[in-house]
Amino acid sequence: MFHYFYGWYLKCQSDTQTLALIPAVHSAGNKRTCSIQVITDEDAWTVTYTGDFFRRTKGNIIIGKNRFGKKGIFLAIRTPELTVRGKLDFGPLFPLKYDIMGPFALAPFMECRHSVWSMRHPVRGAVDINGQKYFFQNAWGYWEGDCGRSFPKEYIWTQCCFRGGAVMLSVADIPMAGIHFTGIIGFVLWRGKEYRIATYLGARAVKIEDKAVRVKQGDLELDVRLLEESKRPLKAPVKGDMVRTIHESASCRAFYRFRKRGCTLFAFETDRASFEFEYKSRP
Repeated sequence: MFHYFYGWYLKCQSDTQTLALIPAVHSAGNKRTCSIQVITDEDAWTVTYTGDFFRRTKGNIIIGKNRFGKKGIFLAIRTPELTVRGKLDFGPLFPLKYDIMGPFALAPFMECRHSVWSMRHPVRGAVDINGQKYFFQNAWGYWEGDCGRSFPKEYIWTQCCFRGGAVMLSVADIPMAGIHFTGIIGFVLWRGKEYRIATYLGARAVKIEDKAVRVKQGDLELDVRLLEESKRPLKAPVKGDMVRTIHESASCRAFYRFRKRGCTLFAFETDRASFEFEYKSRP
């Protein structure tokens, strides 16, 4: 039996509103479906389609009348519970210098592989969700993706665009070849420069507790802390089947601090952070 999923996470963030969209296709055995998850500051919805509604072209995912890609997003969703219409245009993307997975991109049998398509890009447009307007002008976007069989059993993920930069960090329990290890991938974009943080570059998690994570890599140190969550339920894959419920705060209060050689490059609190903390055993 063939189990897999493939999906993108596209987040649009203004000073006052956040909208994230997850178009995906998933297969568990002989059952192939696709879905669009819609996440806002206040709510979250999952719309499921049969697999034949899904198409992937160069640079685009198309589900029904909905289109997602490097030029932007077009939305036309209508169900008894959810009506979404709108169009968002993207400015120039800001890709990583090379694959976020590094040498692990070539490792076979990984349960989940991560991609970052754009660390930060301009967003302009408007979306209507059940009568509520979401306006994006002088706003920022972020675009990543995942594929494989299952999400990690335990992980933390956070992302935020802010004045002068952007940050993403993922710390997860990774099973491989009969062992488990803590895998780290992330980046800091600060004043036009990319700082990459990853297990394959020597990064290690020195703290995972109390909704906070600290990672160190050589002379770099990144602290992230979830201060006040506003979590909404999302669907995540287990062997290709979207049966797991995780929780994401698409827009919540968090703290970020980035240091190099003991000097603080930035430290701030924000209410525009996105956060998932799925380390169940941590206090």
